[in-house]
Amino acid sequence: MPTADLVITGAHVRTLDPERPYASAVAVRGGLIAAVGEAADARDWRGPGTEVVDLGGGHLVPGLVDSHSHPVWGLDMATGLDLAAVRDLDGLRAALTSAERVDGWVTGYGLDHNVFGGRPVDRALVEDVLDGAPAFLRLYDGHSALATGAALKAAGITGPRAFAQRSHLAVDTDGRLTGHLVEHAAMDLVTPVLPRPSYAERRARLVELLAAMAATGLTGAHVMDLGDPDLVGAVAEESVLPLRLRFAPWCMPGADEEALDELVALQGRGGRHWRIGGVKFFMDGTVEGGTAWLDHPDCHGQGTDAFWPDPAEYSAAVRRLHRAGVRTATHAIGDAAVRHVLDTVASLGPGGRLAHRVEHIESVPDDLVARFAEVGVIASMQPPHSDYTRADLSDEWSVRLGEERAARAWRLRDLWDAGAVVALGSDWPIAHHDVRAVLATARTPRGAASSRAGLTGIQALEGCTSHAALAAGEATASGRIAEGFRADLTALGVDPVDAGADEVREAPVLLTVTGGHVAHRGL
Repeated sequence: MPTADLVITGAHVRTLDPERPYASAVAVRGGLIAAVGEAADARDWRGPGTEVVDLGGGHLVPGLVDSHSHPVWGLDMATGLDLAAVRDLDGLRAALTSAERVDGWVTGYGLDHNVFGGRPVDRALVEDVLDGAPAFLRLYDGHSALATGAALKAAGITGPRAFAQRSHLAVDTDGRLTGHLVEHAAMDLVTPVLPRPSYAERRARLVELLAAMAATGLTGAHVMDLGDPDLVGAVAEESVLPLRLRFAPWCMPGADEEALDELVALQGRGGRHWRIGGVKFFMDGTVEGGTAWLDHPDCHGQGTDAFWPDPAEYSAAVRRLHRAGVRTATHAIGDAAVRHVLDTVASLGPGGRLAHRVEHIESVPDDLVARFAEVGVIASMQPPHSDYTRADLSDEWSVRLGEERAARAWRLRDLWDAGAVVALGSDWPIAHHDVRAVLATARTPRGAASSRAGLTGIQALEGCTSHAALAAGEATASGRIAEGFRADLTALGVDPVDAGADEVREAPVLLTVTGGHVAHRGL
C-alpha cells in the first residue's frame, strides 16, 4: 500500500470489527484507516513523511462519539454564573449577591430545580439580593429559566402570552408573573435583550470547547440543533475541527410545507468535519418543569399535554421528512411522548427501520421498551442526566413522577437487552461533555436509576461508537477500526471494557484522532 500519513503502534487495539477484533497497529492515510495489523506490519507502512505514534501499551478504540450534544447553541446557554454546584436557596442567594454583572445584567446557567426545595420557582425568592439588576437564570434542563422583574420589564413582558408550542409564563394564585419561563418560546421573549458575546468571543469559546471535548477522547458529536453554520464553517476553514459535528436543525410546531422544504434543502450542507444531517423535534419538555407528556398527570396535576398542541401535525411532519429521506430525532421524555413517536414511526411502513430515533426516554413501561426493537427506533440516552436525581427518590424529578414511574428511570440495560440500538451522549451543557463520565455512568447508574442494572463495559463502548454510528446512519463508515473506515480513533490509558467504571471515568486520554488529524495528544 502507499505509505501512511500516520501509524499508531504499541497499542492494544479493540476494533469492534468482527472480522478482526484485536490488533496492535493501525495505519492512516487520507483521513481513512489504511491498514490494521501488528507491529511487524507497521514497518511496511512507513515512509519519509509518516508520523509514528507509539502508545506504549495504551488502549486504542474506535473514536468516541457523543450522540446528543449542543456545542454551538450551548455557548449561548452556558453563559454567566455557573450554578451547577448550588444546592439550596441560601446558596443561590449567596451566589447572586457576588455575581459579576455584564452590561448591568446577572446571567447564570445550570440551576438545579431541587434548589427550590419543592417551592414554585419564583423571582421573589432572589430579587432582594440583586439590588434591582435584571437577572436571567437558566434551569439545568435547558427548558426553563427564572427571570427577575427587571428582566421581564426589559423584555416588555407584562402578562401571560399565547404560544404556538406548549410554553407559558408562570403566574401565582394572584395572577402575578413569577418569572418562571417555561419552554423555549417563553424564554425566547427575553433572550433578545440579554448581553451577547461578540463574534470573536464566541469563536474563541467554540474553539476552546471543542478542544476540551477532544481532550476527553471525543472525536464526534451529534448536535441536536442547527447551531451557527456560518461560525462553524468559518472555524472549519481556518483550522481543523477537532470533532466531527453532525447537526440536526429543529422543526417546531406550526412548520408548514415551505418550512419543511427548507429543512430538506439544508441536508448535506457542510464542510470538513461538519455536516447537516437530520431534523430534531420535541414531543414534550421535562419532568421537573411539568412539561413531560405523561400517560397520567404528575403529582401537581401537570404533564398531560404534548409539546405539539396537535400531535397529528408532528406525525405528518415526520412522514413528510421521511419521504424525503431525512432522519429524525425526537425529544421524548414521558411515556405518552415516547409512545406517540413509536406509533408515528410504525406508521411509516417498510423502510423506516433504524431511520429514526428518540432522545432521552427517562421513564417508560415494559411495553414501550419492547417496541423500540420491534419498530426499529434508536434509543438515544444520556446517563449523566440521572445525576440530577437521588437514590432515595426525594428529588423533584422523582417526586413529580411518583415512586412507580421513578422506579423506571433510564432503562438503558432493559432497552439493550430487548434488542434496541442504544446510543449514548451527554446533552452538554445539560451535563458535562466528558465522554468518560458517559461510559462510566452507563455502567454504574446513579440517582433514581442506581437500583437498575447498568450496561456492560463492551455495551457502553458500543453505545459511544458502533451504536452511535447506527444512529447517524454511518455504520458503513464509522464505529469500527477497519480498513476504509474513517480514521476517528481514541486511545486511553486503560481498557474501557475491562477496567472498572471508576477507572474509566478517570482514564488518561493518550490520543484523539479525528479524520486522521491528531486533535489531542496526551502522551
